[in-house]
Amino acid sequence: MDLTEIETFLALSEELHFGRTAERMRLSQSRVSQLIRSLERRIGAPLFTRTSRRVELTPLGEHTRGTLGAAHASLRKSYDEACAIAQGMVGTLRVGFLGCLNGPPLTDMVVAFGRRHPACDVTVAEVPWPDPYGPLRTGEIDVLFTVLPIDEPDLKVGTVLVSHGRVLAVGRDHPLVEREAVDIEDLADCVLLDGPAELPEALRHGFCPPFTPRGRPLSRGNGGRTYQEALHRVATGESVWTTHEGLFHAYRHPGVVHRPLTGLPPANGALVWRTDTENAKVRALTALGARMAAGRSGDATNPGFGSAEVIL
Repeated sequence: MDLTEIETFLALSEELHFGRTAERMRLSQSRVSQLIRSLERRIGAPLFTRTSRRVELTPLGEHTRGTLGAAHASLRKSYDEACAIAQGMVGTLRVGFLGCLNGPPLTDMVVAFGRRHPACDVTVAEVPWPDPYGPLRTGEIDVLFTVLPIDEPDLKVGTVLVSHGRVLAVGRDHPLVEREAVDIEDLADCVLLDGPAELPEALRHGFCPPFTPRGRPLSRGNGGRTYQEALHRVATGESVWTTHEGLFHAYRHPGVVHRPLTGLPPANGALVWRTDTENAKVRALTALGARMAAGRSGDATNPGFGSAEVIL
């Protein structure tokens, strides 16, 4: 039997319309008719009744749809599994993420990857803020969704997938609460929450810069080891926090509010992986993320993917 005949028959049995079937199969209507007639001759009886106004399955057509449909699905599954094995798209892909980036970009990408590569299991786990690259280097995860910038020679950075505006987190009793927005130059007299001691220096400076763009020094105080610890310190009034709006999609504290922060570039997130352990699964996920980012970069209603400069 001809596979194109079977696929055309199954498409027509769903559409019950030659024009829509031709469009779906990317064939001409005459070619669709030819394939159906050929299959009917091969079987020996009509599979459809056709009038000028409608197309319907015959009882034999109904029976054939069930049996051929199941056989075709099984054949397709076997073929896809063989391709997955040949391409290295089997086993498990372990994805890590920073908690402040949990949300639609990550979720959408993982769901889309699972649909495209059903033979590959995807596990997702949050990584610790103080040592975000540790799980990559120990092999606990294969790829990490993290904030930028990164200055790590053994790690490769993919396309920017998310771009969040910068905000200043302050306690409810802090004088800056009265501002509609705050500029980084206004923080020269404040103590900025610093990251954990283990935080990589490039990420630390992008997260909490030592100087304003005009060169004014910024005081930095001891930071918490978790996002909730950091919010607690802000709530007590010990310091303010130059963070990003994406964090407040995932975390809240009743004693903390945030205001738009100008003078710093947006906070961007991207996939990162070890250069020496890159494999087909990692390449497939990063390529998918890049395609999804490109497809949504012009959608102003969905900031989940962006194309901003790679810098925190």
